[in-house]
Amino acid sequence: MTTKRLGNSDMELTPIGIGAWAIGGGGWKFGWGPQDDAESVAAIHAALDHGVNWIDTAAVYGLGHSEEVVARALAGRGNRPYVFTKCSRVWDDAGEIGSSLTADSIRRECEGSLRRLAVDTIDLYQIHWPMPEPDVEEGWATLANLREEGKVRWIGVSNFSELQMEHCGAIAPVTSLQPPYSAISPEVGQETLPYCVQRGIGAIVYSPMKSGLLTGSMTKERVAAFPSDDFRRNALAFQEPNLSRNLKLAGLMQEIGVRHGRSAGEVAIAWTLHNPAVTAAIVGMRSAAQVEGVIGAMEFRLSDGEMDEIEAWRASCV
Repeated sequence: MTTKRLGNSDMELTPIGIGAWAIGGGGWKFGWGPQDDAESVAAIHAALDHGVNWIDTAAVYGLGHSEEVVARALAGRGNRPYVFTKCSRVWDDAGEIGSSLTADSIRRECEGSLRRLAVDTIDLYQIHWPMPEPDVEEGWATLANLREEGKVRWIGVSNFSELQMEHCGAIAPVTSLQPPYSAISPEVGQETLPYCVQRGIGAIVYSPMKSGLLTGSMTKERVAAFPSDDFRRNALAFQEPNLSRNLKLAGLMQEIGVRHGRSAGEVAIAWTLHNPAVTAAIVGMRSAAQVEGVIGAMEFRLSDGEMDEIEAWRASCV
């Protein structure tokens, strides 16, 4: 199995990791609608059985529920995967989500995540969003202290700019960045990912299939039927005229996949992994059946010609 070192860490990651956003379930602002916990556990088990060696979650996913499901899935298993989670998104008793990067808040979050995940140490602890921005340096210094104390092994950031990472790096080395990256949203490929290469910062990209749009199984009818608590109902990529364009891109990826006996989703993930700046991709998996539809991305890669084919299509639609 091919693996890649994550930044300055000692962690060798498989090309894809388990994304645990959707398994947080519904009923919160950024949820994906109802989710069966038993199916979530089955998805995690299936991915691990195929050799995936890391899982990424966040405290805010399901307001703590995703971390609890991850713990349930890993209970009693040998050869445990690396477990990554995130802080800075906090919520009150009414479920209203806010942001905090104060030292006291991050320490409370860390203890909560350790408890819910049922681990003694978090393998990678990340600041989820750089908000409020004036407190980023205080938050990062707190993560560095947590690492010194042994509560976390490595520290990274998510959704940060180059300048924000530069400020953090002056306090303590940044192990990794977690940015959105897909053929629909390739923006970080221009400057942010090259910056990471220059600084030795690993990149674990999220939403390589753009929240399901590039799986080959998304349709306008399915989008129209999303439950009311699915955040994608209001996401721009799922609104016209973007929706029609994105589904056509998924169709092209499906055509390329057919040539290799691969799914459109595996092609979409391979598009992100073609960039040498990308360490690995976070792939959402809500059931064992979904795992079977994407697990080929562990090994499947696109040729330069196929990358050019996708880019030519994208350029023609600008």
